[in-house]
Amino acid sequence: MRWLTPSRVLPSLLLSAPLAIAAITISLQDAGSFKSAAQAAAASSVTMYNNRDSKLIPGKFDGTWWEGGALFTFLINYWHWTGDDQYNDLVIQGMSWQGGPNHDFFTSNYSSYLGNDDQEFWALGAMTAAEQRFPEDPTPGSASWLELAQGAFNDFAGRWDVDKASCNGGLRWQLYPILGGYDAKNAVSNGAFFQLAARLYRYTNNESYANWAETVWDWSVESVLFDNKTWYINDMTHISQNCQDKSNMQWSYNYGSYVAGAAYMYNKTDGGAKWKESVDGLLNSIWTIFFPEQYGGNILSEAACDPIMTCDRDQLCFKGLMANWLSTIALLVPDQAATITTKLKYSAVAAGKQCSGPENDCGMQWFSSSWDGSKGIEQEMSALSIFANSLVAFGPDGASYTPPSIPGPVTAETGGNSSSNPSGGTQSSGEYQPPKQAAITAGDRAGAGILTLVFSGCWIAMIAWLLTGDFY
Repeated sequence: MRWLTPSRVLPSLLLSAPLAIAAITISLQDAGSFKSAAQAAAASSVTMYNNRDSKLIPGKFDGTWWEGGALFTFLINYWHWTGDDQYNDLVIQGMSWQGGPNHDFFTSNYSSYLGNDDQEFWALGAMTAAEQRFPEDPTPGSASWLELAQGAFNDFAGRWDVDKASCNGGLRWQLYPILGGYDAKNAVSNGAFFQLAARLYRYTNNESYANWAETVWDWSVESVLFDNKTWYINDMTHISQNCQDKSNMQWSYNYGSYVAGAAYMYNKTDGGAKWKESVDGLLNSIWTIFFPEQYGGNILSEAACDPIMTCDRDQLCFKGLMANWLSTIALLVPDQAATITTKLKYSAVAAGKQCSGPENDCGMQWFSSSWDGSKGIEQEMSALSIFANSLVAFGPDGASYTPPSIPGPVTAETGGNSSSNPSGGTQSSGEYQPPKQAAITAGDRAGAGILTLVFSGCWIAMIAWLLTGDFY
């Protein structure tokens, strides 16, 4: 993904913004208030999605592609936690359409400018659908949710860059040399690939996915991207700098990508020490960086841009992604559930107060008790995610959640019914392949000589005509 036009609130906007009339009110102990809040944010998100300029293309947002995968992930979890299925057909249509003819979320319309992370978020959405037993597309010939995730996984595995000259492993940020991000290995592309591998391993019990998860994790911690002693994740490094430089911008989705994958590995390996240490270490960093004490320690904030109101469209979605992953970790790592559910609930209450613009428009600064003046589908999406995913804090009867009273994501052995296709997507890796040149023959050289003579003669004749002709 790329950083698009920043959503900055200008002084003029603040001066002209209508006064807020009401916020979305949530009670910490009332599951119904969380459901009502999620219902309001879902309706707002879907209305904006339906009113977009690109509405004739299912799943395609205006000016961005990956965010469609995020919205559908949030709506799948909304259905899972609330039981409201009114948006399911919309999700099925958009997910299947963007799955593409090769069933790997690598469609020709957008493949020319994609990053690995763009495609990964669609694949993770499909994985969520499989794990939540979301209804499959009934259209004949449609791929299952699991097959779509497997098809995309095979693309990423085919792009794994083992060249010694380019960091001895890792996924590049973008796919083609003509794109600036081709020179970069970034945390989210590798973290999301790790997470996808871990989830496929848990779902299918196929050891090849486990091997890939270990490979991606180990490469990440050996690189400058990820320090598993301090549990600090840098955003990216560059091949042209021998992968020794590092951008230390702190983004929640980098941490969330890795910690969710580690939680799946912990759960699948019955409490493996490596993965428990990783979950605990990364969560501690997340609590410190993205739930800062200055806002009480329980309210999620995108630390690099929320406080100064510079979050762009991509970054506005990150809190929604984090809420989605935290709710799953609470189920996969039960001894973290109490801390996670507390932070989710308090963040949801805070986000509700921020949804106090005209027509309950939601802003970005959840730590602020009054609407910050910003609005858009991304703000609504993240609010939807925090409201819906906070319902992990409640049992089926609305009472407080006591692990493990709510089952975790299903697998093929625990009720999952999405059909598997391990070779999906392998007809097209989505990898840049320069056109191959045919060998030059003697006939080619003779033909080239004739063409050169013809061209030269025409050129001389044209010059003579220009010098001697009468044009008036």
